[in-house]
Amino acid sequence: MTDVTRNATAASERAGSQRTAASCAEPVGACAGSPGEGGVLIADRQSDIRLDSQRYRALVRDVLDAEGVPPGSETAVTFVGSEEMAQLNKAHMGHTGPTDVLAFPMDLVAGAHASSAPDAGDVLVGDVLLGDVVVCPAVAASNAAAGVGSRPGHDGSVTAEIDLLVVHGVLHLLGMDHVEPAAAAVMRARETEHLRRLWSRS
Repeated sequence: MTDVTRNATAASERAGSQRTAASCAEPVGACAGSPGEGGVLIADRQSDIRLDSQRYRALVRDVLDAEGVPPGSETAVTFVGSEEMAQLNKAHMGHTGPTDVLAFPMDLVAGAHASSAPDAGDVLVGDVLLGDVVVCPAVAASNAAAGVGSRPGHDGSVTAEIDLLVVHGVLHLLGMDHVEPAAAAVMRARETEHLRRLWSRS
């Protein structure tokens, strides 16, 4: 997933500002390498928080399956440190400092969804390159306590916050957003459903 023009979407819920898209002529580099199991590549380029890569590979695949994304589709989640995230945030969003999550959609046209939900819009057909989600666990750790109760089952742990950010970022790749109240309600409901399924198994 390199050498393409992409839009970067600020996926953070903690930012509290309007979400914008910025043209990205240079690849973010998160997807360098071969796709992992189930078309999901997990890369860990940070040392702040110890992560279970298999947990996040399975979580992404579960979300994609539940949203009706074709099995051969590819995406990547890269975990980065605060400095790298601050650089990405500045380069692609024009914002200073690290944020918790950024999404870099690729093959989806604006407003298209890959979902089995009746109100989700267009359904994808055929294999696609969905794009990249970039998460900063250090920022997630600082936000974790504020996340208690933000979704049913969110216990304020760093793991729960990273779970939320991964799901949130993947849904952005599928065309969902939370700028308008109605769209935000749909996205939040989908997040809650995916997280409830994950946390009920934990």
